[in-house]
Amino acid sequence: MYDLVVVGAGPYGLSIAAHAAAAGLRLRVFGRPMASWRDHMPEGMFLKSEPWSSNLSDPSGDITLSAFCASRNLPAEHGHPMSIDTFTEYGLWFGERAVPSIDEQTVTAVRPYRDGFRVETADGEIVPTRTVALAVGVMPFVHRPAPLGPLPAGLVSHSSDHRDLSVFKGKDVTVIGAGQAALETAALLAEEGAQARIVARAGGIRWNTRPQPLERGLLTSLRDPHCGLGTGWPSWVWSEIPWAVRRLPGPTRVRIAATALGPAGAWWLRDRVEGSVPALLGHRLRSAQPRAGGVRLGFVTTDGELAAVDTEHVIAATGFVPDLARLSMIDARLRGELRRVGETGRAPELNGRFESSRPGLFFAGLLTAPSFGPSMRFVYGASFTAERLVRGVKRRIGRRLLVTQNRKPEGERSDVRVGSRA
Repeated sequence: MYDLVVVGAGPYGLSIAAHAAAAGLRLRVFGRPMASWRDHMPEGMFLKSEPWSSNLSDPSGDITLSAFCASRNLPAEHGHPMSIDTFTEYGLWFGERAVPSIDEQTVTAVRPYRDGFRVETADGEIVPTRTVALAVGVMPFVHRPAPLGPLPAGLVSHSSDHRDLSVFKGKDVTVIGAGQAALETAALLAEEGAQARIVARAGGIRWNTRPQPLERGLLTSLRDPHCGLGTGWPSWVWSEIPWAVRRLPGPTRVRIAATALGPAGAWWLRDRVEGSVPALLGHRLRSAQPRAGGVRLGFVTTDGELAAVDTEHVIAATGFVPDLARLSMIDARLRGELRRVGETGRAPELNGRFESSRPGLFFAGLLTAPSFGPSMRFVYGASFTAERLVRGVKRRIGRRLLVTQNRKPEGERSDVRVGSRA
């Protein structure tokens, strides 16, 4: 029986596996390494975060993005955006050095089994394990506005569906949303020769400012501190002390996870959008109907007026919504028994070590944002998660071993004391 099975091999899964391997745990890792980054982001995209805040986590702290870039003679400088392709290569490089092996089988089921779990794969393998860490990334939680539901696949897609946007050259494409994914997708479409437009319910587009230098005066640093998610005290709290967020009431945590660090475009993207991509703002999507040559989208403006847009294809750059119900791999009865956060009940309630109400079942990534705050939506949260989660796994395994050691046949005396590791 394994000590830990990690499901997922993105930044969170790889970081957890690196800490678990270093701790000597008997480990199995399932997933296609960096799959979301390799398969679901258009070519030409850049990281929004700074290189120094985009490291995966290993106990030594040596397998960093800057170390990878140095080994390839690539720049990794503050204030200079880094390509998604470079970051993806870094993740693969990290996995080769920090994780003993990664199995690319697809996990189809996680079920209770004896004192632990049984993990099942699409290839029919059954893997018993004492603990499981679900680091499944964002793809199970793709969000599309309900009005787009009736459209056939050829007319609508999500921004995460595309690797190559050149297929839209010469076509009229409408991008729904006003966050980084929407803005960068629209810019790339225009640069590939598409007639792109942005439509969003927001009344304006928010742009992040150019990052301040890392070296600043003491007073400036105190007023507006640097942190893994930008600058300013609110961002510092979200990124540097997620444990404090977890101590807040459930409804408050859910609200923070949903609203903090809201949609905004990177400073370096602004010139590629403004003047190149038209934007209809203050337009809320109300309907979508197939028509000859494409789609007719119906909107309601902030003034209550009706508006329509005819387009050949719609791309919903509308993000991801954490929802435990979407993880069908978890046994239905087990999933139904898990305690949830807040009134919406979409995310699992977790303790300070990322363990759910089912002992031995751990979560990482987007699903943990309603417990630990918005840093769990970013790569930066992987370091906090990996160290604490593996500490929780070791603690859970220790407890189970103690229970096993203290079991004895009926009528037989045990000399093993509670707390002994004999």
